[in-house]
Amino acid sequence: MDTILVVNAGSSSVKFQIFDLPNSGDPQRLIKGQVDGIGTRPRLRAEARDRSPLIDKTYTTQEVPDVATALAATGAWLRETQKIRLVAVGHRVVHGGPDYDRPVVINKDVLVRLERFSSLAPLHQPNNLAPIRRLLTTQPELLQVACFDTAFHRTHNVVADHYAIPAHFYDEGVRRYGFHGLSYEYIAGRLHDFGPTMANGRVIVAHLGSGASMCALAAGRSVESTMGFTALDGLPMGTRPGQIDPGVLLYLIDQKGMSAKDVQDLLYRDSGLKGLSGISNDMRELDGSAAPGAKLAIEYFVYRIVLNAGMLAAALNGLDGFVFTAGIGENSPTIRARVAEKLAWLGVKFDAAANKSGGPLISDPKSKVAVYVIGTDEELMIARHTVSLLSQKASAASG
Repeated sequence: MDTILVVNAGSSSVKFQIFDLPNSGDPQRLIKGQVDGIGTRPRLRAEARDRSPLIDKTYTTQEVPDVATALAATGAWLRETQKIRLVAVGHRVVHGGPDYDRPVVINKDVLVRLERFSSLAPLHQPNNLAPIRRLLTTQPELLQVACFDTAFHRTHNVVADHYAIPAHFYDEGVRRYGFHGLSYEYIAGRLHDFGPTMANGRVIVAHLGSGASMCALAAGRSVESTMGFTALDGLPMGTRPGQIDPGVLLYLIDQKGMSAKDVQDLLYRDSGLKGLSGISNDMRELDGSAAPGAKLAIEYFVYRIVLNAGMLAAALNGLDGFVFTAGIGENSPTIRARVAEKLAWLGVKFDAAANKSGGPLISDPKSKVAVYVIGTDEELMIARHTVSLLSQKASAASG
């Protein structure tokens, strides 16, 4: 069976999905799995489309020491037991920089250009690129496609993407990019399922998870995002602070004697919900805690979401819809309720019973702003883009 592998590689895990190669319509998900615990206790787990388990295997750190070997172990298992033939691999790549505004077929030159953006996404980019580099070496004939979290936001007006610093920095690539674009692209496509007001209107999408951001959509097109040059800006996240005065960073370096590496670690690993609470970066744990730090972290998270909603509504010149998505957005009725209730000034009339049941519509019929819970599917977006580029390659070869 001809299939497509979708890879989302992190610092200590590799999430993967196998899709069939359709003759028409959407690719269908066949297998979903991940290797986690890389560097400590690597464990490969996968399940079939019907949720039945396919494998649960633990490796030594010598067998699977890093992300690249985790992908190799996954590939070996797929070839040996699942009787599938990979014809292409689609990768989530966080940062496409100023060079890429759409998915691209990867070669060595593309890889070199993407490596230049590693400092802009140090938690993500190097790990996103590790499997790509290995496959270029071991299976150079295999089509690989990079799908960027920044690409969807390249429709922003130039004013929205500038910082108020000398213009030559913008020309060099120092600009506001926005992230979680694959998620927003998927949600934008789903809005047609909820009627023309949502599909053609002014909608804020809140992607709330361990990484969190918000996006303003006008007729399904990104016009503004809470994230900027890197994935540090905007909302507080699991371990990242969100918006912070640059003067704080100068103070930490100048007065506290912190190195650039110290500050980077603070911003990417020890801030956000984890830093505020002093307990955890997991919203589920914080929501179940009576500790004052947990309460502060949740209140701060909600407060910043509501503040940013006002900013994005201003960018849209009004609001027709609001969408919750991603791990917290899809699974936390408490956070949804606290945010929606504070958006009453924008015309939101909240339906507590509908929210408790999970929606998808969680606003009252009389609400001026429709509020939905819509599950995201970044992997399906990657599969779609990979199929599209695979088809283009086949057409070019036959033409």
